Amino acid sequence: MTTPCSSAVAPTAQKTALLVASGGDVDELLTNVLASEGWSIQRVVDNQHILALARAKPFDLIVTGRETRVAEDVELLRKIRSARPHVRLIILTDKFTPGDVISAMREGAFSYFSAPFAASEVAEMVRAAMAEPCWDDGIEVLSGTPAWFSLTARCDLATANRLVQFLHGVRDPSISEAEKDQVISAFREILINAMEHGAHFDPSQHVEISFIRARRAIACRVKDPGKGFSLEELRHAAVGSSPEDLFSHATVRDEQGMRPGGFGILLAKKLVDELIYNEKGNEVVLVKYLDPPQSSALNQRHQ
Repeated sequence: MTTPCSSAVAPTAQKTALLVASGGDVDELLTNVLASEGWSIQRVVDNQHILALARAKPFDLIVTGRETRVAEDVELLRKIRSARPHVRLIILTDKFTPGDVISAMREGAFSYFSAPFAASEVAEMVRAAMAEPCWDDGIEVLSGTPAWFSLTARCDLATANRLVQFLHGVRDPSISEAEKDQVISAFREILINAMEHGAHFDPSQHVEISFIRARRAIACRVKDPGKGFSLEELRHAAVGSSPEDLFSHATVRDEQGMRPGGFGILLAKKLVDELIYNEKGNEVVLVKYLDPPQSSALNQRHQ
């Protein structure tokens, strides 16, 4: 684990980005985003040139090219961080393999994108990297295999958004994009809820998270550092409102000086098959049952 950064770059200093060419819309988009903010851009042809330049002088942001494998980019990041421990490096790749996301998170990549990805999503994460002077140790992998990995996430929105993007980068042909999006959307709602209500977005606090990929299901556990909630507290939340009057809770909570709440839990319940809370109310498990592959379903009909 690296030592946390302690201060932002001086506002008057021009920030610098080091980019490996990816071609097409991605290069144009990165140039437009960075140039619009007054950044100095330097381009290189491969990782070896990145390493030589990054060791010679610091860069505020490094973006790898799409042609290299993630294992190569992770090894590059490891070497750079030995000299530049707070470097922000975003990995782009066209060659996803299982375990890539865990490796990228474990080594301290700022973000990760595997094709196909939207240029607008890359732009959003680049802007996040530009805006976050201190981001180190926001995500720490505790243990990880493609079937089961556990981590902690710092309780702030920037870290939540980074973690969600890492999950979007996972490619699993046995899971439909619709199912994956449902799981990630539900997880994000529960994660934000845990950070807000369990830790009050205190960046000194962390949420514990585990993902389990079974043959026919995905399970996700989220535990926040708070005291939990009671059923009484949920009574005037959206999750406790009738389907005919989902906004009735807002009036009651406003009268009590409380902001509207519960929509995240309500949305998560609609996206996954099971949402199970512990007794204390500070730990939840999401379960999504996966549709069987079509070939398996056909085989079952003929048996």
